[in-house]
Amino acid sequence: MDDGMRIAMIAACPFPWPRGTPVRIHRLAEAVARRGHDVHVLTYHLGQVLERAEFTVHRIRDVPSYRYTAPGPTLRKLVLLDPMLSQLLRTLERGKPFDVVHAHHYEGILVAMCARTATPIVYDAHTMLAGELPYYRLGLPRWFKRWIGGVIDRRLPRRAARIITVSDSIRDQLIAIGAAREGQVSVIPNGVDCRRFEPAAGARRPGESLIFTGNLAAYQGIDLMLDAFAVLRRRRPSARLLMVTDSSFDAFEGQARDLGLREAIDVCTAPLEQLPALLAGADVALNPRVDCDGIPQKLLNYMAAGKPIVSFCGSGASLTHERTGLCVPDGDTRAMADAIDRLLGDEILADRLGAAARKQVQTEFSWDRAAARVEQVYRLSLRT
Repeated sequence: MDDGMRIAMIAACPFPWPRGTPVRIHRLAEAVARRGHDVHVLTYHLGQVLERAEFTVHRIRDVPSYRYTAPGPTLRKLVLLDPMLSQLLRTLERGKPFDVVHAHHYEGILVAMCARTATPIVYDAHTMLAGELPYYRLGLPRWFKRWIGGVIDRRLPRRAARIITVSDSIRDQLIAIGAAREGQVSVIPNGVDCRRFEPAAGARRPGESLIFTGNLAAYQGIDLMLDAFAVLRRRRPSARLLMVTDSSFDAFEGQARDLGLREAIDVCTAPLEQLPALLAGADVALNPRVDCDGIPQKLLNYMAAGKPIVSFCGSGASLTHERTGLCVPDGDTRAMADAIDRLLGDEILADRLGAAARKQVQTEFSWDRAAARVEQVYRLSLRT
């Protein structure tokens, strides 16, 4: 394309990495590059091997003492890694200026601001910090974390020329608190490559198999899922739970053993390429997160795989109850167990919900569609 732009995507996280924020950055970078743009991802020294990328990756220098890959802020990220990322942006801009800086999440826009870039910033809001920050252990009272998250929610987005949000909820909240103007915000949800999750006939394993995928951070609601699984096991003693995660299960070992569940839980790490096969072998997919202003990537993966899903309402905005999944009241573990039990006992219902969910993501959620809309936002930012 003659009008291709030079784009800097700020990924203040391990990259690539199998969880929500890095996956969004990775897939958008690929899809935007396919549209003829010169995409550069600026990221940490941490990440998985990336082969045959359609974009360029720039990393900060190696920090041997820092190997933390879990989600959330840390003091060393804020005072060491993020300043190094800001310096990397300044260095690259001196060589050849970028047309747009696409700053993902709050640390991304902080990095762009600290670099003092004159390039238009497009801020990609993945969540509201007032809701997410209290879940992280930072040695601070919960009320204070919620307060400081609210301050950041109000102030940082104002520094961007344009704002992208992953959901209507985040857009509406940013406008309501005065962090964004009406018309400045574009809602561009995550996508999913349905071809990677093609349902395989006869792939289910014998038995009553549940699956959860994702990190085990506090906001994921793992403790609630285990409580629901304990209720289910009293009715279905052969039920098993597969947890696909790169996180340690140590924090939940005690709860699992106290509930008598540990022998019924399999925990494994798997690259993204193996996830479709693992999903194909499960009967029901679980999303126990209560609070989520966006759309969990795991939910889109489940839908693309054609899985019947049980989710708490607070993170199930992409689902329609009784049509594309079963949504239960937030924190109601007995209701979650009842919904799982219902799907395990009604294969016709499970298949219908899974097929409807897959059809929805095929028509509404694709990375190429998201990239086309992101490109429009870039062009609008150049006119601001």
